[in-house]
Amino acid sequence: MTIEFYKYQGTGNDFVILDNRDHTYDTLTTVQVKQICNRRFGIGADGLMLLNNHPELDFEMIYFNADGNPSTMCGNGGRCLVKFAQHQGMHKVTYRFMAIDGVHEADIDMHHIVRLKMQDVNTVEYHSGYAILNTGSPHFVKFANNVKNIDVLETGRDIRYSKPFKDTGINVNFVETTDDDAIFVRTYERGVEDETLSCGTGVTASALMNAHNANGFNRVEVKTAGGNLSVEYTKIDDEHFEDIWLCGPAELVFKGTIDI
Repeated sequence: MTIEFYKYQGTGNDFVILDNRDHTYDTLTTVQVKQICNRRFGIGADGLMLLNNHPELDFEMIYFNADGNPSTMCGNGGRCLVKFAQHQGMHKVTYRFMAIDGVHEADIDMHHIVRLKMQDVNTVEYHSGYAILNTGSPHFVKFANNVKNIDVLETGRDIRYSKPFKDTGINVNFVETTDDDAIFVRTYERGVEDETLSCGTGVTASALMNAHNANGFNRVEVKTAGGNLSVEYTKIDDEHFEDIWLCGPAELVFKGTIDI
């Protein structure tokens, strides 16, 4: 099979995108997706997405991790898919699309920043030294000093494969507060099983845990190894967050074909 692909990245979180509105790639297998995402024997990416038609919305997002398996919501992936839809001629003031966790809205501002509305968060588990919450994907959030010196691969993998999380996995975020409204985040992602340069749902989870206003509107600036993002949201209380927007760049890297 010859595949026409597009490679996008959002703050270093990179994805292969396939236009599947004519169902060309409905039969892609787990093995094929894994091969495409392989950085040595394929195109190389943190994940693969299909742009599908939807009967009521602008499109549907189908997301696969780099291991070839279908996965939960990917924030940076969603932002990249919105930019891809625009590049394919879909020009909207507000994009509305279906993802595995429900309907999302997005827009692209005059500076080409893609703003993606995330689902509300209604539950946070607070533990001694860390928190667990779901921002479309499950996240372990731990605040620490000198995050740049943490061995994210080894420490993140130990947590991800520890007894409480081994079966379904969890994404692990190490967060350092750099200012009242700014953080630095490094993330170990399940499915990639490595540190990624950025993780949209992880950045979102980390920002929610760094609210500088006890209640009401918050905006948190987030630095990752791959670039800068921001998260805007309204904090209702310690377990409830609404009107959450993940904001940042999304860019085409290259396009081509591959035979698999």
